[in-house]
Amino acid sequence: MPSMKRYLSLLVLLLISNYSVPADGQNDSALVVDVGVILDADIVGKMSQTCMFMALEDFYPTHKSHTTRIVLHTRDSKSDVVEAASAAIDLLKNVQVQAILGPIRSTQADFVIDIGTKTQVPILSLATSPSLSPTENPYFIRVAQNGSSQVEALTSIVKAFNWREVVLIYENNDYGKGVVPFLTDALQGISTQVRHRSVLSLSATDDHILQELYKLMTMQTRVFVVHMLPTLASRLFLKAKEVGMMRKEYVWIITDGLTTLLDTLDPTVVNSMQGVLGVKPYVPKSSQLEKFTERWRKRFRQENPETDRFELNLFGLWAYDSVTALAMAADRVGVAQISGFKKPVTTKNLTDLAALGTSEMGPRLLQSIKNIRFTGLSGEFHLVDGQLQSSAFQIINVIGKGEREIGFWTPQFGISKNLTLPSNHKYTSNRENLGPIIWPGDSNVVPKGWEIPTSERKLRVGVPVKSGFAEFIKVERDSETNQVVATGFCVDVFKEVMENSLPYAVPYEFIPFETLNGESAGDYDELVFEMFRENYDAVVGDLTIVANRSRFVDFTMPYTESGVAMIVRIEDDGRKNAWIFMKPLTMDLWLTTGAFFIFTGFVVWVLEHRVNKEFRGPPRQQVGMIFWFSFSTLVFAHKEKVISNLSRFVVIVWVFVVLVLTSSYTASLTSRLTVQKLKPTVTDIRDLIKNEDFVGYQKGSFIDGLLRNIGFHPSKFKNYGTFEEYDDALSKGSRNGGVAAIIDEIPYIRFFLAKYCTKYTMVGPIHKTAGLGFAFPKGSPLVPDVSRAILNVTQGNKMIGLQKKWFGEEADCPEQDGTRVISDSLTLDSFKGLFLVAGISSVSSFILFVSNFLHENRDILASNASIWQKVVAVAKNFDEEKKNSSSDTSKNSLTATNDGLAIPSATTDFPQSPATSDYHNAEWVFSQDEGFSTTEPVHQCMTP
Repeated sequence: MPSMKRYLSLLVLLLISNYSVPADGQNDSALVVDVGVILDADIVGKMSQTCMFMALEDFYPTHKSHTTRIVLHTRDSKSDVVEAASAAIDLLKNVQVQAILGPIRSTQADFVIDIGTKTQVPILSLATSPSLSPTENPYFIRVAQNGSSQVEALTSIVKAFNWREVVLIYENNDYGKGVVPFLTDALQGISTQVRHRSVLSLSATDDHILQELYKLMTMQTRVFVVHMLPTLASRLFLKAKEVGMMRKEYVWIITDGLTTLLDTLDPTVVNSMQGVLGVKPYVPKSSQLEKFTERWRKRFRQENPETDRFELNLFGLWAYDSVTALAMAADRVGVAQISGFKKPVTTKNLTDLAALGTSEMGPRLLQSIKNIRFTGLSGEFHLVDGQLQSSAFQIINVIGKGEREIGFWTPQFGISKNLTLPSNHKYTSNRENLGPIIWPGDSNVVPKGWEIPTSERKLRVGVPVKSGFAEFIKVERDSETNQVVATGFCVDVFKEVMENSLPYAVPYEFIPFETLNGESAGDYDELVFEMFRENYDAVVGDLTIVANRSRFVDFTMPYTESGVAMIVRIEDDGRKNAWIFMKPLTMDLWLTTGAFFIFTGFVVWVLEHRVNKEFRGPPRQQVGMIFWFSFSTLVFAHKEKVISNLSRFVVIVWVFVVLVLTSSYTASLTSRLTVQKLKPTVTDIRDLIKNEDFVGYQKGSFIDGLLRNIGFHPSKFKNYGTFEEYDDALSKGSRNGGVAAIIDEIPYIRFFLAKYCTKYTMVGPIHKTAGLGFAFPKGSPLVPDVSRAILNVTQGNKMIGLQKKWFGEEADCPEQDGTRVISDSLTLDSFKGLFLVAGISSVSSFILFVSNFLHENRDILASNASIWQKVVAVAKNFDEEKKNSSSDTSKNSLTATNDGLAIPSATTDFPQSPATSDYHNAEWVFSQDEGFSTTEPVHQCMTP
């Protein structure tokens, strides 16, 4: 019976191979263009073949004026690479076809494309594998979409659900391996790792498939991307359902090759794929497509009565459009260009392939096809770089007996529920833009993408074993059950995160990092490396996040503050120092202030010397006046009045400067005398190196390597295991068997100072770290979820409660919060502006006075006397008291009478004697033209 069916199939193919277009509607003068067709005799091949012949039947009756007619010559490739190559040679040698349609399988197309390139015959193939490149094969035209065009749609789905790991399952052939590099790169672009690649051969047995599935079940990744054709994929999903991998928490995504052919699968296979997601190129609906589909069903049922399941899919539509494009291209070439094959000059010692020659029409037909553009049944037929362009992908969910559309993906807008979007819509990968999804196991809960493997029911959490610092972590064993009991601040944070903050349950158990006798098996770096060796699934403890450890593991967000600092002793703050009153100001500020006192006093003396009696007298008295007046402003005790407006301006500015200086000095001195200051014995870590002091650090800490990098000699290291040992070592000091400083992380220092804040202080930080965190293997999907849970814990009141539980009510020393701080001396930089203003006011006033004075003595300066005589004369005038100053006119003004005599003003008392008179040194002479003038002194007073 099977042989009879086989015989009938070959008979049908033989009849079809001699098929010619019906004479109805033909142009009898049209020239025939022979075209070969190479297809498998499976359901996809039969579907494509029917569509090709229907394309010719639809095309030529509506294009009666065309001068060419395509005749199709079909060959069965028998699902074999060699048979496909043999069919191509037969068509080229015996029929001399000008083009070849097919094959669909990438492995077969690879050979046929090489033959087409050799003979310059265009090969129009539906093969989608990216490994077949039209750029590298100029006579290859992909009349289907490139398989790599779907990777962005696939990665958008992965990104929408925030899955961080996937497993790729694909065929071990050109079709399977072609899209893998593109998909891997796209997934890495969204920070998703390809955790494993499962490669299955087409000849794989059911046992081998089961073995591979069991292997995948032992891994924690639960997101699988399947890139297979129906033959192998059917077996895979049947076995996956059999072993329980189609239940809740599993995610299966299929690529376009399988999604497009979903209708061809057996119902039992579809039933095993419930909840699977898939992508396939979108075909726009049209009335032309609906009418063609109805005609095709009738035609296909008549030609293939033995086929039970048949639905028109995208491969049939592409086959239809490719024949239409070829018919249009052939007519554009024209009758005059149609010719046979150009044979080689000699055929001696040539293979059958070389003896075929090259097609003379092929190059022109190739260029004509590439320029064809029209709207076909599958949508826009547009070739770019020799392959059909993609527009949109449809996202489906396998439900019931078939598929259900849940959304679309486009290069412009990403994931969307429909294709009618505004032009300003932004690209998005939001899961909310997808319709409701039924996941495997008939679940509507989005799988997290991973779970604890079946072979490891609990998360193996490594914990360090240490004798001290029990407040952070302590590991013991129950004396009765021998169970591991881990306690401490770090353990409580981990429990709070895993048990109360994660959106799902993760069972775990603590495994001590210890030797057979219960001692620590190594330092923290060795503990981290043990997890890198896959002996642990996580590490919990006072583990610092540092760069060299992150090369082997992934850390969560830190749950403590970061940094490394020093613990040092507090010295006597020096309040009993007899010279403490000098400390508020630095030496340069003291000197600058004193210089300005002297300069300001000198300027005021110059401005007041000629007009103010209080600034006159013997030289010794005048020098004393300069110092007295300026320094008396320090306590605002100056009693001398200033007369000149320039002097008043200088004094006002200077008094303001003095006010600011004295206020600042008083505040600083008060702080030093009344508030206790911390004065650490060491303020710079480099001083420890210079003095060759001993330093301490915590056992097993990374501080050892840090100190070496800073420049400490290992002989100066001492490590300790408890806070009590810290206190003892610091109390002794470096010269008495202890240390000068303890170098540790800030969280430890904070809690140490909470106990010993009256004796020690913190200096630093001296080095930056990320704080304490939990470690997981590289690429662990737990890391982002645990990190988010840590943020929830640390930002709430729960963290405060945990700190109080393990470190007391006060987690920080109250006297270390800013009240016990080192009060620095005031520096000159803080007062540069004030001194600048004071200096400008004094200098400008002095310059203005000197200018006016020189102007008054311009006659002397312009005389013919020597320079020394001029200087003596000017100096003499400066030293003389200015009698006609504005300050004296009110007392000494004279009034002119009608008879020409000068008399004292009525408001002025007459002098009683020459000794007390202001006028006893000069004789006043009245002149009608010149007014008052003075002559040589006379010892008498003028009387009426």
